[in-house]
Formats: sequence, C-alpha cells, structure tokens
Amino acid sequence: MRRRLALFIAALAIWMLLSWPPDSQHLLAGIAAAGLTALLCGDLFIDGTRLFTRPSRWGYFLIGYLPLFAWQCLKANIDAAWRILHPDLPINPGIVQIKTSLTSDIGLTFLANSITLIPGTMCVNIDKDKGILYIHWINVKAEDSETATRLIAGKFEPLLKKIFE
Repeated sequence: MRRRLALFIAALAIWMLLSWPPDSQHLLAGIAAAGLTALLCGDLFIDGTRLFTRPSRWGYFLIGYLPLFAWQCLKANIDAAWRILHPDLPINPGIVQIKTSLTSDIGLTFLANSITLIPGTMCVNIDKDKGILYIHWINVKAEDSETATRLIAGKFEPLLKKIFE
C-alpha cells in the first residue's frame, strides 16, 4: 500500500508540474491518471520508499549527484557534437564490462540510467549476481574492467552508494 501511495504522489506531482498552471480540469485528469498508474503499476514501483525519508540522502542527491551528472552530460554532449562535426575523428566502439559494488535494484538502475543518458555510453545488460554492467562505449579507452569502471562509473558509484545503499 505504501508503494502505491508513494507512486500516486510522485505521479500526481509530475503531472501537476507538466500541466502548470493547475486548473480543476487538469487536476481531475491528473488524479485519475496518477490513481490508475498507482493501481496498475504500484507493485512494480521500487521496494524501499523509506530511502526518501532521510534528508541526508536528498542532500547527496541534490548537491552531489545532480550537478555531477549535469557536468558529465555537458562534457559528453560537447564530445559527441565534436565527433559529429569532425567525422574523421577516430572512434573505437565496443562493449566493456564494468564492476559495481551497488546491490540495490534502485542503485543499479540509477547507475545504468546515468551511464545510458550520457552520450557515447549505453548500458546493454546488468548481471546483478556478479555485480557487472555491460556498457557499449563509442570510443573505448580501456578494455580492462578496472580502468573502464573508473572512467565510466567511478564518479557516480560512490554518490549512488550513499544515496541508495
């Protein structure tokens, strides 16, 4: 029940932000959509909504993770634009393994999505039992797992561990 309620509140908040300024019609539609989403998908929502009740985790997320993600994304977008504008720039695509010590589903999901949302890298598979993510990298700079882990996930993983573990 807590997961469904948390999903309802999150979905309604997102709905209201996207349909700003609120009016009665959008509010009713948002309540209906958020309620249906919570009813149908509530059991798929993350297990561990207690994580959102600790202010320190919000601090690490808002002050640590978001600026880091924005900076990494900006750098990768500039690199991708440079590659597009200069097609003679060599690329070396491939799939590499990175190791992670994250164990929670939400922590792994955030790490995989962080990697995928940054241009030039994409998580193609997660082996949770072994703690390995398989990453397609547009310009492989290191094939060994430790160096690839440091280059791709090394900045995100410590913060995500503080937030989600």
